[in-house]
Amino acid sequence: MFYWFVNFVLYKNHYGPEKLVTKFVVLGVLLFSVFAVDFIVKRNQITATNSFAILYFTLLIVIFPEVLLDDNSVFCTFFLLLALRRLISLKSLKNLKLKILDATIWTLIASLFYDWAIVYLILVGIAIYFYEPKNIKNWLVPLTGIFAVGIIVYSFLIITDNLDFLSNHYQLSLKFDVMEYWKDSTKLAVYAIFTFIGATMTFIKMSKLGMGKIITMRLIAISLVLGFTITFLKTSNDIYPVLVTFCPGAIFLAKYVELIKKTTLREIVLIVSVIAPLLLLITQMIVK
Repeated sequence: MFYWFVNFVLYKNHYGPEKLVTKFVVLGVLLFSVFAVDFIVKRNQITATNSFAILYFTLLIVIFPEVLLDDNSVFCTFFLLLALRRLISLKSLKNLKLKILDATIWTLIASLFYDWAIVYLILVGIAIYFYEPKNIKNWLVPLTGIFAVGIIVYSFLIITDNLDFLSNHYQLSLKFDVMEYWKDSTKLAVYAIFTFIGATMTFIKMSKLGMGKIITMRLIAISLVLGFTITFLKTSNDIYPVLVTFCPGAIFLAKYVELIKKTTLREIVLIVSVIAPLLLLITQMIVK
């Protein structure tokens, strides 16, 4: 309901039948993304047995409703979540090459929606370095993935007579209005500050955690940094890649809440976390 509210009421958009079908697909992918976040957190026991991560992921969408207008943002985020899931699962040290290949492929598919998403290949390399860097074959797997995806995409472009897509898409250019957006976006700055506070507090307390969890949190932290990098480089008036930061951001916000020992204070923080985005949304509706 909120998805349609943002599109039709908050931003007063009108879509034809074909575009409306696309929007239904986007909504489906967005829902799968929410479930993917929940799966990543619970399967890898990143947080305690609560739903704080999925709560904050949803609240961040309420805070930044404009991300729901950007279909590419939703698709890119979904495939990056799939890549992150595979990289985190490397901690089991089972089927490493297959997981590395999967993560590479999902990242490359994500880059078809945002060119700058290709920087997430850095995360693949870092994951290899964390878990099994001495095996040279692991470093060759991403190259295999790049070659495989390249062949498939190039073949598809030949069939569809759209060979200019790659040169037009992968320009890796900086949007000229990105600084204006960041300068005027107080909520983005506040979100970044709180997220990095949560990340800092998490790592301070991590001395009691096992090495496996420490590496997992490092991967999530690097994913967050890369996400904010893409947000800085790609954001414009009609492109909102901040959605790619919501999974790692929500995880660190959830961890921050978990670190609050006093139950009453934690409940107050959760209540404020829910009320503040709703007030912000109402304010945005009034302003518009």
